[in-house]
Amino acid sequence: MSANSNVPPPLDRFSQPDAGGHFGPYGGVFVPETLMTALKELGEAYDMARKDPAFVNELRRHLKEFAGRPTPLYFAERLTQLGGGAKIYLKREDLLHTGAHKINNALAQALLAKRMGKKRIIAETGAGQHGVATAAACAKFGLECVVYMGAHDMERQALNVFRMRLMGAEVRGVEAGQKTLKEAINEAMRDWVTNVRATHYILGTAYGSHPYPMMVRDFHRVIGIEAKEQILAREGRLPDELIACVGGGSNAIGLFFEFLEDPGVKMIGVEAGGHGIKRGEHAARFAGGRLGVLQGCKTFLLQDADGQIELTHSVSAGLDYAAVGPEHAFYRDRGRIQFAYATDDEVLETFQLCSRLEGIIPALESTHALVEGLKRAKTLSKDKVIIVNLSGRGDKDVQQVQAMLGKK
Repeated sequence: MSANSNVPPPLDRFSQPDAGGHFGPYGGVFVPETLMTALKELGEAYDMARKDPAFVNELRRHLKEFAGRPTPLYFAERLTQLGGGAKIYLKREDLLHTGAHKINNALAQALLAKRMGKKRIIAETGAGQHGVATAAACAKFGLECVVYMGAHDMERQALNVFRMRLMGAEVRGVEAGQKTLKEAINEAMRDWVTNVRATHYILGTAYGSHPYPMMVRDFHRVIGIEAKEQILAREGRLPDELIACVGGGSNAIGLFFEFLEDPGVKMIGVEAGGHGIKRGEHAARFAGGRLGVLQGCKTFLLQDADGQIELTHSVSAGLDYAAVGPEHAFYRDRGRIQFAYATDDEVLETFQLCSRLEGIIPALESTHALVEGLKRAKTLSKDKVIIVNLSGRGDKDVQQVQAMLGKK
Protein backbone atom coordinates (compact mmCIF):
# COMPACT_ATOMS: atom_id res chain seq x y z
CA MET A 1 0.00 0.00 0.00
CA SER A 2 1.72 3.12 -1.21
CA ALA A 3 2.00 5.97 1.24
CA ASN A 4 1.07 8.33 -1.58
CA SER A 5 -2.35 6.88 -2.40
CA ASN A 6 -5.65 6.08 -0.76
CA VAL A 7 -6.25 3.05 -2.96
CA PRO A 8 -4.25 -0.17 -3.26
CA PRO A 9 -1.62 -0.36 -6.00
CA PRO A 10 -2.52 -2.41 -9.09
CA LEU A 11 -2.33 -6.15 -8.51
CA ASP A 12 -2.15 -7.40 -12.11
CA ARG A 13 1.62 -7.81 -12.32
CA PHE A 14 2.25 -10.59 -14.88
CA SER A 15 -1.52 -11.30 -14.65
CA GLN A 16 -0.79 -13.74 -11.84
CA PRO A 17 -2.58 -15.67 -10.56
CA ASP A 18 -5.43 -16.49 -12.95
CA ALA A 19 -9.05 -16.73 -11.83
CA GLY A 20 -8.47 -20.26 -10.56
CA GLY A 21 -5.49 -19.26 -8.47
CA HIS A 22 -2.89 -20.72 -10.84
CA PHE A 23 0.62 -19.32 -11.26
CA GLY A 24 1.32 -21.12 -14.52
CA PRO A 25 1.12 -24.83 -13.61
CA TYR A 26 1.36 -24.11 -9.87
CA GLY A 27 -1.14 -23.16 -7.19
CA GLY A 28 -4.84 -23.88 -7.62
CA VAL A 29 -7.37 -25.24 -5.13
CA PHE A 30 -6.98 -28.77 -3.76
CA VAL A 31 -9.20 -28.99 -0.69
CA PRO A 32 -12.19 -30.98 0.62
CA GLU A 33 -15.56 -29.93 -0.77
CA THR A 34 -16.41 -28.59 2.70
CA LEU A 35 -13.91 -25.75 2.26
CA MET A 36 -14.76 -24.72 -1.30
CA THR A 37 -17.55 -22.38 -0.23
CA ALA A 38 -15.35 -20.83 2.50
CA LEU A 39 -12.51 -20.20 0.03
CA LYS A 40 -14.90 -18.67 -2.50
CA GLU A 41 -16.37 -16.44 0.22
CA LEU A 42 -12.87 -15.42 1.31
CA GLY A 43 -11.82 -14.60 -2.24
CA GLU A 44 -14.87 -12.44 -2.82
CA ALA A 45 -14.46 -10.66 0.53
CA TYR A 46 -10.81 -9.93 -0.19
CA ASP A 47 -11.55 -8.67 -3.69
CA MET A 48 -14.05 -6.19 -2.25
CA ALA A 49 -11.82 -5.18 0.66
CA ARG A 50 -8.72 -4.46 -1.40
CA LYS A 51 -10.72 -2.05 -3.58
CA ASP A 52 -12.26 -0.31 -0.56
CA PRO A 53 -10.31 2.81 0.51
CA ALA A 54 -11.79 2.55 4.01
CA PHE A 55 -10.32 -0.95 4.51
CA VAL A 56 -6.98 0.05 2.99
CA ASN A 57 -6.70 3.17 5.11
CA GLU A 58 -7.68 1.38 8.30
CA LEU A 59 -5.06 -1.30 7.64
CA ARG A 60 -2.46 1.35 6.86
CA ARG A 61 -3.25 3.06 10.18
CA HIS A 62 -2.85 -0.14 12.18
CA LEU A 63 0.40 -1.00 10.37
CA LYS A 64 1.77 2.40 11.33
CA GLU A 65 0.43 2.85 14.86
CA PHE A 66 0.37 -0.76 16.09
CA ALA A 67 2.95 -2.63 14.02
CA GLY A 68 5.49 0.18 13.61
CA ARG A 69 5.72 0.73 9.85
CA PRO A 70 7.61 1.93 7.93
CA THR A 71 10.63 -0.15 8.88
CA PRO A 72 14.11 1.31 8.24
CA LEU A 73 16.52 0.35 5.49
CA TYR A 74 19.79 -0.03 7.38
CA PHE A 75 23.30 0.09 5.92
CA ALA A 76 25.22 -2.79 7.50
CA GLU A 77 28.61 -1.10 7.42
CA ARG A 78 30.66 -3.70 9.27
CA LEU A 79 29.15 -6.67 7.43
CA THR A 80 29.91 -4.78 4.22
CA GLN A 81 33.52 -4.33 5.34
CA LEU A 82 33.73 -8.03 6.14
CA GLY A 83 32.47 -8.95 2.68
CA GLY A 84 34.86 -6.52 1.03
CA GLY A 85 32.60 -5.94 -1.95
CA ALA A 86 29.02 -4.79 -2.47
CA LYS A 87 27.18 -2.62 0.03
CA ILE A 88 24.80 -4.63 2.21
CA TYR A 89 21.54 -3.04 3.31
CA LEU A 90 19.12 -4.73 5.71
CA LYS A 91 15.37 -4.19 5.44
CA ARG A 92 14.57 -4.16 9.16
CA GLU A 93 11.33 -6.14 9.45
CA ASP A 94 12.77 -7.42 12.73
CA LEU A 95 11.87 -4.03 14.30
CA LEU A 96 8.14 -4.56 13.83
CA HIS A 97 5.87 -5.24 16.81
CA THR A 98 5.95 -8.97 17.67
CA GLY A 99 9.39 -9.28 16.05
CA ALA A 100 8.88 -10.18 12.39
CA HIS A 101 7.17 -9.38 9.10
CA LYS A 102 4.32 -11.73 10.03
CA ILE A 103 2.34 -8.93 11.69
CA ASN A 104 1.64 -7.36 8.25
CA ASN A 105 -0.48 -10.32 7.18
CA ALA A 106 -1.93 -11.13 10.61
CA LEU A 107 -3.36 -7.63 11.08
CA ALA A 108 -4.76 -7.57 7.55
CA GLN A 109 -6.44 -10.96 7.76
CA ALA A 110 -7.85 -10.21 11.23
CA LEU A 111 -9.43 -7.05 9.81
CA LEU A 112 -10.78 -9.08 6.90
CA ALA A 113 -12.21 -11.68 9.31
CA LYS A 114 -14.01 -8.92 11.22
CA ARG A 115 -15.39 -7.61 7.93
CA MET A 116 -16.70 -11.12 7.19
CA GLY A 117 -18.29 -11.45 10.64
CA LYS A 118 -15.94 -14.26 11.73
CA LYS A 119 -15.18 -14.05 15.45
CA ARG A 120 -12.99 -17.15 15.83
CA ILE A 121 -9.48 -17.29 14.37
CA ILE A 122 -7.24 -20.30 13.89
CA ALA A 123 -3.63 -20.28 12.70
CA GLU A 124 -0.63 -22.54 12.30
CA THR A 125 2.89 -21.63 13.29
CA GLY A 126 6.39 -23.06 12.96
CA ALA A 127 8.91 -20.68 14.50
CA GLY A 128 6.06 -19.10 16.44
CA GLN A 129 6.32 -15.65 14.87
CA HIS A 130 3.10 -16.01 12.88
CA GLY A 131 1.39 -17.41 15.95
CA VAL A 132 2.55 -14.48 18.06
CA ALA A 133 1.47 -11.98 15.40
CA THR A 134 -1.94 -13.64 15.10
CA ALA A 135 -2.37 -13.70 18.88
CA ALA A 136 -1.50 -9.99 19.02
CA ALA A 137 -3.96 -9.11 16.23
CA CYS A 138 -6.73 -11.14 17.86
CA ALA A 139 -6.10 -9.52 21.24
CA LYS A 140 -6.27 -6.09 19.60
CA PHE A 141 -9.55 -6.80 17.81
CA GLY A 142 -11.20 -8.98 20.47
CA LEU A 143 -11.22 -12.23 18.48
CA GLU A 144 -10.98 -15.79 19.82
CA CYS A 145 -7.62 -17.29 18.84
CA VAL A 146 -6.43 -20.91 18.53
CA VAL A 147 -2.90 -21.62 17.28
CA TYR A 148 -1.68 -25.05 16.18
CA MET A 149 2.02 -25.77 16.64
CA GLY A 150 4.09 -28.93 16.32
CA ALA A 151 5.23 -30.29 19.68
CA HIS A 152 8.87 -30.29 18.52
CA ASP A 153 8.58 -26.64 17.49
CA MET A 154 6.99 -25.82 20.84
CA GLU A 155 10.15 -27.11 22.52
CA ARG A 156 12.40 -25.15 20.15
CA GLN A 157 10.36 -21.98 20.51
CA ALA A 158 9.12 -22.10 24.12
CA LEU A 159 9.38 -18.31 24.48
CA ASN A 160 6.95 -17.73 21.63
CA VAL A 161 4.53 -20.29 23.07
CA PHE A 162 4.41 -18.29 26.30
CA ARG A 163 4.00 -15.02 24.39
CA MET A 164 1.00 -16.40 22.50
CA ARG A 165 -0.64 -17.64 25.68
CA LEU A 166 0.11 -14.37 27.45
CA MET A 167 -1.92 -12.56 24.77
CA GLY A 168 -4.88 -14.89 25.24
CA ALA A 169 -4.34 -17.46 22.50
CA GLU A 170 -4.91 -21.16 23.03
CA VAL A 171 -1.85 -23.02 21.74
CA ARG A 172 -2.58 -26.61 20.76
CA GLY A 173 0.45 -28.89 20.45
CA VAL A 174 0.48 -31.38 17.58
CA GLU A 175 2.08 -34.75 18.31
CA ALA A 176 1.69 -36.36 14.88
CA GLY A 177 4.50 -37.03 12.40
CA GLN A 178 7.60 -34.88 12.77
CA LYS A 179 5.70 -32.58 15.15
CA THR A 180 6.59 -29.52 13.05
CA LEU A 181 4.93 -27.08 10.65
CA LYS A 182 3.39 -29.56 8.17
CA GLU A 183 1.53 -31.32 10.96
CA ALA A 184 0.41 -28.01 12.46
CA ILE A 185 -1.14 -27.02 9.11
CA ASN A 186 -2.90 -30.40 8.90
CA GLU A 187 -4.54 -29.87 12.28
CA ALA A 188 -5.52 -26.29 11.48
CA MET A 189 -7.19 -27.44 8.27
CA ARG A 190 -9.08 -30.16 10.16
CA ASP A 191 -10.32 -27.54 12.60
CA TRP A 192 -11.41 -25.26 9.75
CA VAL A 193 -13.37 -28.05 8.05
CA THR A 194 -15.22 -28.70 11.32
CA ASN A 195 -15.88 -25.06 12.25
CA VAL A 196 -15.90 -23.34 8.88
CA ARG A 197 -18.99 -21.14 9.36
CA ALA A 198 -17.75 -19.16 12.36
CA THR A 199 -13.98 -19.52 11.86
CA HIS A 200 -11.41 -17.81 9.68
CA TYR A 201 -8.05 -19.49 9.11
CA ILE A 202 -5.22 -16.93 9.07
CA LEU A 203 -2.68 -18.87 7.02
CA GLY A 204 0.75 -17.48 7.73
CA THR A 205 2.62 -17.75 4.45
CA ALA A 206 2.17 -17.35 0.68
CA TYR A 207 1.04 -20.94 0.30
CA GLY A 208 -2.09 -23.08 0.28
CA SER A 209 -5.20 -22.86 -1.85
CA HIS A 210 -6.31 -19.75 -3.69
CA PRO A 211 -6.76 -16.96 -2.61
CA TYR A 212 -4.13 -17.37 0.15
CA PRO A 213 -0.89 -17.16 -1.92
CA MET A 214 -2.12 -14.01 -3.68
CA MET A 215 -3.65 -12.47 -0.57
CA VAL A 216 -0.67 -13.04 1.72
CA ARG A 217 1.66 -11.70 -0.98
CA ASP A 218 -0.43 -8.56 -1.30
CA PHE A 219 -0.44 -7.96 2.45
CA HIS A 220 3.38 -8.16 2.48
CA ARG A 221 3.92 -5.99 -0.62
CA VAL A 222 4.48 -3.08 1.73
CA ILE A 223 8.00 -4.47 2.34
CA GLY A 224 9.05 -4.02 -1.28
CA ILE A 225 7.19 -0.75 -1.74
CA GLU A 226 9.06 0.77 1.19
CA ALA A 227 12.39 -0.77 0.21
CA LYS A 228 12.19 0.65 -3.31
CA GLU A 229 11.40 4.16 -2.07
CA GLN A 230 14.12 3.95 0.59
CA ILE A 231 16.95 2.71 -1.63
CA LEU A 232 16.14 5.32 -4.28
CA ALA A 233 16.33 7.99 -1.60
CA ARG A 234 19.58 6.57 -0.16
CA GLU A 235 21.51 5.50 -3.26
CA GLY A 236 19.64 7.29 -6.04
CA ARG A 237 19.11 4.01 -7.88
CA LEU A 238 17.68 0.52 -7.58
CA PRO A 239 19.63 -2.28 -5.87
CA ASP A 240 21.58 -4.81 -7.88
CA GLU A 241 20.35 -7.77 -5.85
CA LEU A 242 17.57 -8.65 -3.41
CA ILE A 243 17.97 -11.62 -1.07
CA ALA A 244 15.42 -13.18 1.30
CA CYS A 245 14.91 -16.51 3.04
CA VAL A 246 12.17 -18.77 1.69
CA GLY A 247 10.08 -21.21 3.69
CA GLY A 248 6.59 -20.81 2.29
CA GLY A 249 7.93 -17.54 0.93
CA SER A 250 5.87 -14.64 2.32
CA ASN A 251 8.69 -12.29 3.32
CA ALA A 252 10.53 -12.98 0.07
CA ILE A 253 7.61 -12.38 -2.30
CA GLY A 254 6.71 -9.32 -0.23
CA LEU A 255 10.16 -7.85 -0.96
CA PHE A 256 10.52 -9.12 -4.52
CA PHE A 257 7.12 -8.28 -5.99
CA GLU A 258 7.64 -4.55 -6.50
CA PHE A 259 10.90 -5.21 -8.37
CA LEU A 260 9.69 -7.95 -10.74
CA GLU A 261 9.51 -5.57 -13.70
CA ASP A 262 12.97 -4.12 -13.01
CA PRO A 263 15.20 -6.40 -15.12
CA GLY A 264 18.44 -5.07 -13.63
CA VAL A 265 17.51 -6.30 -10.15
CA LYS A 266 18.53 -9.87 -9.42
CA MET A 267 16.47 -11.79 -6.86
CA ILE A 268 17.63 -14.74 -4.78
CA GLY A 269 15.51 -16.83 -2.43
CA VAL A 270 17.41 -18.86 0.16
CA GLU A 271 16.09 -22.19 1.39
CA ALA A 272 17.11 -24.33 4.36
CA GLY A 273 20.07 -26.55 3.48
CA GLY A 274 20.04 -28.22 6.89
CA HIS A 275 22.80 -30.81 7.18
CA GLY A 276 23.23 -30.91 3.40
CA ILE A 277 21.16 -32.06 0.43
CA LYS A 278 20.51 -35.59 1.63
CA ARG A 279 17.06 -37.13 2.07
CA GLY A 280 15.51 -36.07 5.36
CA GLU A 281 18.37 -33.69 6.21
CA HIS A 282 17.21 -30.42 4.60
CA ALA A 283 14.21 -28.37 3.44
CA ALA A 284 15.54 -27.10 0.08
CA ARG A 285 12.64 -27.90 -2.22
CA PHE A 286 14.26 -26.65 -5.42
CA ALA A 287 17.50 -28.50 -4.69
CA GLY A 288 15.86 -31.84 -3.88
CA GLY A 289 12.15 -31.71 -4.71
CA ARG A 290 9.72 -32.14 -7.58
CA LEU A 291 6.19 -31.23 -8.58
CA GLY A 292 3.39 -32.44 -6.34
CA VAL A 293 0.34 -31.48 -4.31
CA LEU A 294 0.40 -30.78 -0.58
CA GLN A 295 -2.08 -29.07 1.72
CA GLY A 296 -4.21 -27.50 -0.96
CA CYS A 297 -1.54 -26.46 -3.44
CA LYS A 298 0.42 -27.76 -6.46
CA THR A 299 4.07 -26.80 -6.23
CA PHE A 300 7.63 -28.08 -5.69
CA LEU A 301 7.86 -30.32 -2.66
CA LEU A 302 10.06 -32.94 -1.07
CA GLN A 303 8.59 -36.39 -1.75
CA ASP A 304 9.76 -39.91 -2.48
CA ALA A 305 9.15 -41.96 -5.62
CA ASP A 306 5.74 -43.03 -4.29
CA GLY A 307 4.65 -39.46 -3.62
CA GLN A 308 5.04 -39.74 0.16
CA ILE A 309 6.25 -36.54 1.84
CA GLU A 310 9.86 -36.83 2.93
CA LEU A 311 11.20 -35.85 6.33
CA THR A 312 12.71 -32.38 6.53
CA HIS A 313 15.25 -30.71 8.77
CA SER A 314 16.37 -27.16 9.46
CA VAL A 315 17.96 -25.36 12.37
CA SER A 316 15.14 -22.83 11.86
CA ALA A 317 11.61 -23.97 12.66
CA GLY A 318 10.14 -21.42 10.25
CA LEU A 319 11.87 -22.92 7.18
CA ASP A 320 11.37 -26.58 8.14
CA TYR A 321 8.63 -27.32 5.60
CA ALA A 322 8.37 -29.74 2.67
CA ALA A 323 6.79 -27.36 0.12
CA VAL A 324 7.33 -23.87 -1.28
CA GLY A 325 4.87 -21.14 -2.31
CA PRO A 326 3.55 -21.58 -5.88
CA GLU A 327 4.45 -18.06 -7.01
CA HIS A 328 8.11 -18.74 -6.24
CA ALA A 329 7.98 -21.90 -8.34
CA PHE A 330 6.43 -19.91 -11.20
CA TYR A 331 9.08 -17.17 -11.20
CA ARG A 332 11.85 -19.74 -10.87
CA ASP A 333 10.63 -21.40 -14.07
CA ARG A 334 10.68 -18.02 -15.79
CA GLY A 335 14.22 -17.39 -14.58
CA ARG A 336 13.14 -14.28 -12.68
CA ILE A 337 13.95 -15.54 -9.17
CA GLN A 338 16.96 -17.73 -8.46
CA PHE A 339 17.29 -19.99 -5.43
CA ALA A 340 20.16 -21.01 -3.19
CA TYR A 341 20.38 -22.69 0.19
CA ALA A 342 22.32 -22.22 3.42
CA THR A 343 23.35 -25.03 5.76
CA ASP A 344 22.85 -25.09 9.51
CA ASP A 345 26.56 -24.59 10.14
CA GLU A 346 26.71 -21.55 7.85
CA VAL A 347 23.66 -20.10 9.59
CA LEU A 348 25.07 -20.54 13.10
CA GLU A 349 28.33 -18.85 12.07
CA THR A 350 26.57 -15.90 10.42
CA PHE A 351 24.11 -15.57 13.32
CA GLN A 352 27.09 -14.85 15.56
CA LEU A 353 28.81 -12.59 12.99
CA CYS A 354 25.80 -10.33 12.57
CA SER A 355 25.32 -10.14 16.32
CA ARG A 356 28.96 -9.23 16.98
CA LEU A 357 29.54 -6.91 14.03
CA GLU A 358 26.22 -5.07 13.82
CA GLY A 359 24.70 -5.45 17.28
CA ILE A 360 21.67 -7.06 15.60
CA ILE A 361 20.59 -10.57 16.58
CA PRO A 362 18.77 -11.95 13.51
CA ALA A 363 16.19 -14.71 13.45
CA LEU A 364 17.63 -18.04 12.31
CA GLU A 365 15.29 -17.90 9.32
CA SER A 366 16.55 -14.46 8.28
CA THR A 367 20.15 -15.55 8.84
CA HIS A 368 19.81 -17.90 5.86
CA ALA A 369 19.43 -14.80 3.69
CA LEU A 370 22.40 -13.14 5.41
CA VAL A 371 24.58 -16.15 4.59
CA GLU A 372 23.84 -15.72 0.89
CA GLY A 373 24.12 -11.94 1.15
CA LEU A 374 27.69 -12.17 2.43
CA LYS A 375 28.58 -14.72 -0.25
CA ARG A 376 27.20 -12.52 -2.99
CA ALA A 377 28.77 -9.33 -1.62
CA LYS A 378 32.22 -10.91 -1.78
CA THR A 379 31.79 -11.61 -5.52
CA LEU A 380 30.60 -8.10 -6.44
CA SER A 381 32.40 -4.79 -6.76
CA LYS A 382 32.09 -2.04 -4.16
CA ASP A 383 29.78 0.03 -6.33
CA LYS A 384 27.09 -2.68 -6.22
CA VAL A 385 24.17 -2.71 -3.76
CA ILE A 386 22.44 -5.66 -2.08
CA ILE A 387 19.29 -5.56 0.05
CA VAL A 388 18.82 -8.48 2.45
CA ASN A 389 15.40 -8.82 4.04
CA LEU A 390 15.94 -9.18 7.78
CA SER A 391 12.52 -10.76 8.21
CA GLY A 392 12.68 -11.27 11.98
CA ARG A 393 14.72 -10.88 15.12
CA GLY A 394 16.47 -13.66 16.97
CA ASP A 395 15.27 -13.24 20.56
CA LYS A 396 13.25 -16.44 20.09
CA ASP A 397 16.34 -18.36 18.97
CA VAL A 398 18.94 -17.34 21.55
CA GLN A 399 18.43 -20.25 23.95
CA GLN A 400 18.37 -22.78 21.11
CA VAL A 401 21.58 -21.36 19.62
CA GLN A 402 23.24 -21.27 23.03
CA ALA A 403 22.48 -24.96 23.50
CA MET A 404 23.77 -25.90 20.03
CA LEU A 405 26.98 -23.89 20.44
CA GLY A 406 27.49 -25.46 23.84
CA LYS A 407 27.41 -28.91 22.25
CA LYS A 408 29.95 -27.82 19.63
